[in-house]
Amino acid sequence: MSSLFAEVERFIKTVYQGEPVVLHRPVFGGNEKDYLIECIDSNFVSSVGERVDEFEKRIAAYTGVTYAIAAVNGTAALHIALKLAGVTADSEVVTQALTFVATCNAVSYLGARPVFVDVDRGTLGMCPEALRRFLDTCTHRRDGSIWNKESGRRIAACVPMHTFGHPCRIDELAAVCADYGLPLVEDSAESLGSSFRRRHTGTFGLMGVISFNGNKIITTGGGGMIVTNDAAVAAKAKHITTTAKLPHPYEYVHDEVGYNYRLPNLNAALGCAQMEQLEHFVSVKRELAAKYAEFFEDLRIMFVREPEGCSSNYWLNALVLESLQERDAFLEHTNRHGVMTRPAWRLMSRLPMFKDSQNDGLRNSIWLEQRLVNIPSCVPMTACAAKRID
Repeated sequence: MSSLFAEVERFIKTVYQGEPVVLHRPVFGGNEKDYLIECIDSNFVSSVGERVDEFEKRIAAYTGVTYAIAAVNGTAALHIALKLAGVTADSEVVTQALTFVATCNAVSYLGARPVFVDVDRGTLGMCPEALRRFLDTCTHRRDGSIWNKESGRRIAACVPMHTFGHPCRIDELAAVCADYGLPLVEDSAESLGSSFRRRHTGTFGLMGVISFNGNKIITTGGGGMIVTNDAAVAAKAKHITTTAKLPHPYEYVHDEVGYNYRLPNLNAALGCAQMEQLEHFVSVKRELAAKYAEFFEDLRIMFVREPEGCSSNYWLNALVLESLQERDAFLEHTNRHGVMTRPAWRLMSRLPMFKDSQNDGLRNSIWLEQRLVNIPSCVPMTACAAKRID
């Protein structure tokens, strides 16, 4: 086993040619400094400025939606998206346990509760059959809404996630949600640059949410975005993320409780420069994934490939080990020898604040949690130097 792990370690170090072998890091190879200086010189550094509007337009055009609304981070964007989808206190949101904690935190901010259904082993995202089975057997319709038979709470929304940038079976999930009249909000935090049958992730439901955290494929330092084709939703999202202030040249009048969630112009300036490089980043990360796929082809360690019919940004490359024991041994060996690897997140159903949430047994989620490992997925610095964006 140790010889196999050593072989993997040597290969990864070869790929990065002496660079620090970390899981992910931001790459600033374009106009970031120039745009930041312009921003500072303009004195518009907070939530009002041309770069915010420009960044929103760039994201909307890239993803193929009509509207994009910038927020201070992905969690804040998801919070607002769920609120606008109709999630209220003491309602429930169907989601997956194999996700980053922000998904469930956003549900909790509204006083709602997550309900967990299983994922597919192939896509790592929510399983459409599991969702339909839960809705068929555990809910009933009343007064135009879906109600949980066990808890008596209203099911307000469904939030699948595109895990590590790999699209889930979103068309089938959207069909299930449509059958039940259930608002679909896509957690696309990790999947900017990923598409399902040539349609960008985040565009199949009422809204999608993207993250620009420092470890994402492009970054604004922090930052998030709601994408949608619904004009009313977009207008409401922009209004309440800017403290629900009514437009006026000098008076401060607010017509409801709002949120100070608007993305600052400084962060948006970074985002505009990063968007100029996004296609290059996606291309290089797909080339890196192809190298990994070829290397692991003849090994007994499985490399997670993009689902059929999809194009993944391969935000974080992943392996599936044979057991929990092998996973832990691999993590210990690689990190001890200077190659940063990490396990998948601990399942939300095993965290203390969500341990009492209803779930369907989560067979695949548990199986994956015990075997998944993320391996270095940075855009190599040599690839950045080869394509300086001017």
